[in-house]
Amino acid sequence: MTNKKILLIEDDVQMAELLERFLVEQKLQVSHVTRPSQAISLLKLEKFDLIILDLSLPEIDGLDLCLKIREITDIYIIISSARSDLDDKLIGFENGADDYLPKPYSPRELLARIKSIFKRDNISKNDAHNKRRFVVHEASTQISFDEVLLNLTLAEYEILKLLINRTGQTVSREAIANSIDSHRFDSGVESINILIGRIRKKLDPNKYDSFIQTVRGIGYRFVEK
Repeated sequence: MTNKKILLIEDDVQMAELLERFLVEQKLQVSHVTRPSQAISLLKLEKFDLIILDLSLPEIDGLDLCLKIREITDIYIIISSARSDLDDKLIGFENGADDYLPKPYSPRELLARIKSIFKRDNISKNDAHNKRRFVVHEASTQISFDEVLLNLTLAEYEILKLLINRTGQTVSREAIANSIDSHRFDSGVESINILIGRIRKKLDPNKYDSFIQTVRGIGYRFVEK
């Protein structure tokens, strides 16, 4: 969480100074503004990781500002407000807030909310990173790419399945020909080259070597990106 950038939108200067001092001690970078117009201008110039938003602001209400912020960025927003009306809380979430923290509160509670949001963000990013783009469905002899089934012949399916199962390894043309049941009637190297070309076009017609790389003089290597 170190060096995350926080935008604090709070017109209570004394409270803002207390929160800013505490958050800086936690190795967070904090920028403080008191007016919605200043916040909008700053968001257009700099990238922040999270906003702490008061509702009772000059110029426009914080709920309206939350909606305006959502029009320009998907940044995390924690509403910080002394207003206890349930409608304010519901509207805040409808307008795009990620959390609602009623005043008064301890700076430590605010820090806990911030940590919780960034923890969820890290989990979400890790899940997206770990999610495989290619999935082999052996029962139906199909392969999906980014959750869409590919239109493959049986020979194409068997070749791509082999390469996926050996991701990152170089597989010779001969090994491919010898391991494909549906292709034994025509297992020549040239036939393998043709089938690889067809598979490549179905995976990414604009990038020839995008997923199946040619290893000159040997065969092919599958790389999932």
